Parts: sequence; C-alpha cells; structure tokens
Amino acid sequence: MYYLGLDVGSSSVKAAIVDAKSGKSVLSVHEPKNEMSINSIKNDWAEQDPNMWWNYACDAIKRVCKESNIDSKKIISIGISYQMHGLVVIDKNGNPLRDSIIWCDSRAVKIGNDAFENLGQDKCMSHLLNSPGNFTASKLKWVKENEPDIYEKIYKYMLPGDYIAYKLTGEINTTRNGLSEGMIWDYKNNSTADWLLDYYGIDTNLTPDVVDNFSNQGVINLRSSEETGLSVGVPITYRAGDQPNNALSLNVFDNGEVAASGGTSGVIYSITNNLNSSEPSRINHFAHVNYNDNNKSIGKLLCINGAGIQYRWLRNHSVGKSYEKMNEQASSISVGSDGISVIPFGNGAERMLNNKNIGTHICNINLNKHSHGHLYRSSLEGIAFSFVYGMEILKNDNASINVIRAGNDNLFRSKIFANTVATLIGHEIEIYNTTGAYGAARASGIVNSDLSSFREKITKNDHVMTFLPLKNKSEYEDAYLRWKKDLQGILKNK
Repeated sequence: MYYLGLDVGSSSVKAAIVDAKSGKSVLSVHEPKNEMSINSIKNDWAEQDPNMWWNYACDAIKRVCKESNIDSKKIISIGISYQMHGLVVIDKNGNPLRDSIIWCDSRAVKIGNDAFENLGQDKCMSHLLNSPGNFTASKLKWVKENEPDIYEKIYKYMLPGDYIAYKLTGEINTTRNGLSEGMIWDYKNNSTADWLLDYYGIDTNLTPDVVDNFSNQGVINLRSSEETGLSVGVPITYRAGDQPNNALSLNVFDNGEVAASGGTSGVIYSITNNLNSSEPSRINHFAHVNYNDNNKSIGKLLCINGAGIQYRWLRNHSVGKSYEKMNEQASSISVGSDGISVIPFGNGAERMLNNKNIGTHICNINLNKHSHGHLYRSSLEGIAFSFVYGMEILKNDNASINVIRAGNDNLFRSKIFANTVATLIGHEIEIYNTTGAYGAARASGIVNSDLSSFREKITKNDHVMTFLPLKNKSEYEDAYLRWKKDLQGILKNK
C-alpha cells in the first residue's frame, strides 16, 4: 500500500508516492514541466487560476502512478502541502469567482498596515502573533473594497490547499494551521479571529468549517476519481502550508528544532512553545503542523531575500565556472577570506533589516591580493553570516535553537556554508534528502499511526549527513564580527 502527497506551489504541482510500510520514497513528479504562469495585471500583483492548479494536480497524480508502475487503487491516503497566504473565493456551486491572489501579491500591504495601527500592536501581537500584514484576511478585505460585485457572490473563502482538497472531496473545510497563515486564527482565545474579520467588515459565515490538521478531512468522490484515477473513498488525512510542511518533512516538530532552506532566498523556521513576540514585521508566526489544544507549537519564520541568489550571480558572471569548481577554489582560501566581507542583500528589501534595501556590497577587497577564490569563499561566508544574523534575531525573540535540519540541496551542499553556520551557532546541522511532496505523503499516514514511528522512518530513510560545529571557532567568530561591523556601517547610511 502507498501514500500520495501533493505539493501545490506557484511554480508547479508536485505529486509523490511513498511506501506506507517502510516510509521509503518511491517517485516524485511535477507538472507542468516548465513553470506555471503568474498573471501580473498591475505592478506588485500576482494571480493564478485555481483550476490551473487542479488540472496540473490531476496530470501529476496520473503521471506519478504511471511512471512508478503503481496501481492507483493501492493508494490509501493523501496529504496536501500548498503555497501559503493565497486567497481563493468560490460561489455556492464551488466555482472560483476570480483568480487566486497568491502569496507574492502585495496589493493589500496598506490594508494590513492600517489595521495594525488602528487595532494596536498589543492586540494584534497578543492574539494573532503578527501584524495583519499582506495576508489572506487583508486580501479578502481588498476584494470587498475593490470588487464588491464579486464579494457579494462569495460563499466561502479558502487557502490554495483548501481548494485542492475541495476539488478532491467536495467538502469545504480548512484547518487552524491554514487560518493562522491568513491571520484569521486567535491564539489567545483559541478560535477564529472573528474580531479582525468584523473590523474588515467581512461576514464571518464565509469562513469554512475547521478540521484537525491530522484527521479525515473528506474522501475522494466519484467526480475526482474520474479525473485523477484515484479510488472513491480514499481519505485526505493531512494538510499544511509549504513552510510548516517543509519543517515536517525535515523531522522538525519540537521546541528548539529548526528547519532551514537555502535557495534563491533563505528561510529559517524555528519551533517554539512560547507565544510571546515583540517582532511584528521581521518575523512571522504560524501554528505548526502539530499545534493543538494541548500543544501550542508555533513556527517562527524569518525570510532572507538575499541568499543563494548571491552565489548564483557570481557563477553567472564567472565564465565556464560550475558550483563545484567555485567551491573547490573557495576551499583553498582560509576562514575569513583574508578580510573580505560580502553583504549579500541584493535581492530587494530585507525584512530582517526592517525592510531596508541595501543591495550587495563587497567590502575590503584588495586588488593586489584577492582572487576569484576569495570572492567565492567570502560570498558563501556572507550568506552563512546572514543566516546566523537571522538566528540571533529569532533567539532574541524567545526562540531556542538546539538543532538545524535542512534539505540536501543548494547552499547546504557547500561544506563552507554549512560548517560556518554550525560552528557559529554551536549546534549540528542535519541534512536530509527529501521534498515537501514526500513529506506530505508520509504525513498522511500519521492519522493511523503515531508521530514517533513517523519520525523514526524519516531518520532511517532520509538522513544523509550531519555537520558538527568545528573546534577552531575563534577565526569564524572574528570573521563574523567583522562582517557585522561592515553591515552596521552600511545600515547607518541608509
């Protein structure tokens, strides 16, 4: 028997199959083979057709079964991961009334900022753990203000994963985790944040029924069976946004455990049981996948816009160089890159720098001394230092960091990067070979098993290596302190 996982992103829809007994990954595919389109009618807008997600989900499900040579009738449960913060609005017949306003759309920023100011920081932080910001609730308010004819036809609003679950089952529901991603969950009262919807003038009856994150959330109906090839009656038993799901995929559940990713941008997602925060803008807080009445497990998310894009930029401007060759040259340079500091924030405004856009800086370069290898090493170190800087912000906001877990891709393939972070943080970095779609597939089996068994299978099947803190910490600390000094000098002039 097998589990199926879906990961509905803004670039593609992934489908993965996992062996139910062993927990081993079988196959993962994505549709389309090129990236999905994003509609940008105006600057800073980003929309996608929810039915495009559904069509690609159907294609991916049929393809993963065919290419793995697995009979779809042997799939016994389904888990769903999805792009966070999006808004889908449907009518009474379940049809989308407009394209989804997705996570990277920023049209509702002012709406959320005004709400934060008018409702007050104390109210928002004690109940929402965040500013209303540019999240789902604020996007729904934008629809009400700017598209009143559409608003009047809304039967329910949804997050992207809720819509895919609805298309599979015909059931309209959401989770506490999902509502927390949209700033519609009140942690203090352990209920939907109806007071925020009231403030926005939004009918609270538009909120779907709430189901537990690990539960039977509906079963495949006849219509979706015909479109996907899945058997009627197969249950959806797990649903979560992509960042909490990524943490689950990396075996991150408990206080002090951290999930990190280092692609074009970087994400640090730290688990805490402390519901107090004084960071309304630099850090976001979401109910983690195992949040429930007895376990107030919160994910503190900090995003670093300028991360892997810095190293990619260097590769693109180094003729004929691969990452492997760059890493080899970087390894020949000593810790600290002989004084060079790379400030790697060249990918727009940085939230952890209070939304300042400072760009990338290469500091202290000596044209008679420094080589390409120095640039490569200082770039990797600079990105690593930005991760450490972000973790310091998290630790100053009631987060503990005891272990870091990351996927076996991008920056974490670099020993320089991983060793620098592990040594400065003073904790090990565990590397796992997994994806969000595999994580969602495995998680669908938790409802019929227990969490400890789930975690053991991840360690057994996916753990690749562990980077331990190095003993020669002082030279890393000296380089980091110099980097911070250079950063602070730049920030003072912005």
